[in-house]
Amino acid sequence: MAARTKRNKTKRSTGQLVSFLPDSYLDRTSRPIYALAYLLGFILFYEIGTFLIHPETLTQSLAQPQVRVVAFVWVQNLLEFIGFSPRMTWLTAPLVVMVFLLALQYTSKTPWYIRISDFIPMTLECIGLAVPLIVLSLLLNSNGQAGPPSAAAVMPLQEVIDPQTQRMLLVDIITGIGAGIYEELVFRLILICLLMMLFQDLLGMQKNNAIFVSILISAVLFSAHHHIFFANGRFFRGDPFTMGRFVFRTLAGIYFAVLYAVRGFGITAGTHAFYNILAAILKMLVFFVRPA
Repeated sequence: MAARTKRNKTKRSTGQLVSFLPDSYLDRTSRPIYALAYLLGFILFYEIGTFLIHPETLTQSLAQPQVRVVAFVWVQNLLEFIGFSPRMTWLTAPLVVMVFLLALQYTSKTPWYIRISDFIPMTLECIGLAVPLIVLSLLLNSNGQAGPPSAAAVMPLQEVIDPQTQRMLLVDIITGIGAGIYEELVFRLILICLLMMLFQDLLGMQKNNAIFVSILISAVLFSAHHHIFFANGRFFRGDPFTMGRFVFRTLAGIYFAVLYAVRGFGITAGTHAFYNILAAILKMLVFFVRPA
């Protein structure tokens, strides 16, 4: 009974609904400390890459959030509201991710050690889990709503990958990695937790119903924020709305939520990031795949 109580406490603390064989690959890589260690390189790549693309981000206010990751801008807005300068919000925003994951790791009561050798299979797992989303995107956007095929479908490769195209690919990869981390932080780790507290703890909804409603609401809001969002005190237009895009991102939000409940934050954010990377590459070379 004591062991069962301890496992249930761990699942509640980390947000997971599934327990794995202790110290197995699935168990280890579901821990928040693994998410922090695995995603640290992604976080640094996004920070440094965005600064190289937009060096003014360290000296100017957040005037154009639509050209960057909206969820990251929201974190910056929150830090600005607390009293940080724009320069400091850029440097401290990654600390928000780290603090959340460290807090989850502490409350989970799981071991803190990390096996670096697990990072390669984690990467392969994330890429494999991203493939169904690529297929779903192509199926839902096969009617042309997502835009025309890339010119790479009919032009020689060397004519397509010019310096400007390479730069745009790099921009898409950098922002895609940032979206994978900060959108999962906002819409899965934080929002679903708050919705569960609202529906289950405050409103007394049955747990399974609370989970279903929380996942659905978070997925719809995740999809909607790609089209219209509030930042820096006003509303902005994002990606033009079509039903195909909205349905795909809603389904992607549900997919990520289920993945988070089963595999934890690290694999979920990694899958989201690798999906966006693959989508950016396919957009340039073969198809027009909508980023999530």
